[in-house]
Amino acid sequence: MYLSRHDRLNNWDFVDRGSYNIIGEFLMDKPRDILYKLAKSDDIWERRTAMVSTYAFIKKNQLDDTFQIADILINDHEELINKAVGSWIREAGKKDENRLKSFLDKHAKTMPRVTLRYAIEKLDKPTKEYYLNLKKEKANG
Repeated sequence: MYLSRHDRLNNWDFVDRGSYNIIGEFLMDKPRDILYKLAKSDDIWERRTAMVSTYAFIKKNQLDDTFQIADILINDHEELINKAVGSWIREAGKKDENRLKSFLDKHAKTMPRVTLRYAIEKLDKPTKEYYLNLKKEKANG
């Protein structure tokens, strides 16, 4: 029902309040194909729903979908998607910092700066500086 009325969701707050509690929790023991379909949607709120829904999985130490959907959305043109990607990979990184670092090693040079900033927020200072410098290197050369 939530997805059938998704057209009524028209801001990030509506998406964030319902996605992981409704969609994410519902999909805990089901196939998650719908999230990948939403991640490829033209609709910003559907793409954000795909990313934010994974928080339910993160809380249960199931990180694969978070990083796979982040991989789809990593260079999205919308800042609200960039912030969601950064936020949820950061949260996943609290469960598995090495997995976050591996993702950042692959994408830090090219990902939107806001995504990188959100993603590294909880890392130690030298690690933050390392990833920010990767971004600067790409920008300078």
